[in-house]
Parts: sequence; structure tokens; C-alpha cells
Amino acid sequence: MSRLIPELDVSDLDRSLAFYVDGVGFSVLYDRPEERFAFLDLDGARLMLEEAAGPGRRFRSAPLERPYGRGVNFQIEAANVDALHQRVRKAGFEIVVPIEERWYRRDEIESGNRQFVVADPDGYLLRFFSDLGQRPASR
Repeated sequence: MSRLIPELDVSDLDRSLAFYVDGVGFSVLYDRPEERFAFLDLDGARLMLEEAAGPGRRFRSAPLERPYGRGVNFQIEAANVDALHQRVRKAGFEIVVPIEERWYRRDEIESGNRQFVVADPDGYLLRFFSDLGQRPASR
């Protein structure tokens, strides 16, 4: 089990499952339809989804307003980010940042990502990436 698994409130669980499962390729590990809850996996990246107005206990510190998850993006490693990007584009989902190569400095090295960012139906941002390796920092 992962040590960190985000649980996202969503406005419509069925619409979110269409995005995550049918559109992106996550699988449902298990669900609790009576609670409007689903536990998802994509190659070890795991998310929990629950319908915000569903029954059961909900954890909130403020009212939900669109877009949900303001200020957060979830970085998720993908085996083939280019194929995933094509899949998401064909499904017609909102691409926030087109596919790109990006290098991030960490001390004297840079780590590279091939990545793109897509918004889910509630506005959560998902940054899918494939690792490009490392190189000396170019400061």
C-alpha cells in the first residue's frame, strides 16, 4: 500500500470514473457504490474518489467551489506519457499544459520529465510524466 493516497471529492462520481477509467486508463481496485466511493490504480499510482454530496462521512475544512483542488497538481508517473497524452487528447479532455520536456535542478544535477497536464472534470490538475533521466545542472 502506498504511504500517500489522495482522496478527491468529486461532483459526479460517474462522470469522474468516465474520465479516470475510460479516458485515462485507471482501473477500479474496489468501490463502495452505496457510499459513492471508488479506489483507483494506474500502474501503482492510486487515488480515491468520492462524490461530494454522497452519503457517509466527508472531511472538509471549507465549502467546495470549482475548480476543486486549487493550488495542487498531482504528479503521476506514466510508463508511456506520449501514448497517454494521445489517449487523453482523443478523448477531448482539457489539456492545461501540452506535452513538453522539462528539467528540474536539484543541487548539481537536473532531472528530466517528459510531461503534460490535464484537468479532470472538477478541475483537479494531473501532471503525467515519464522520466528522462539526469544530467549535470546547467547553471
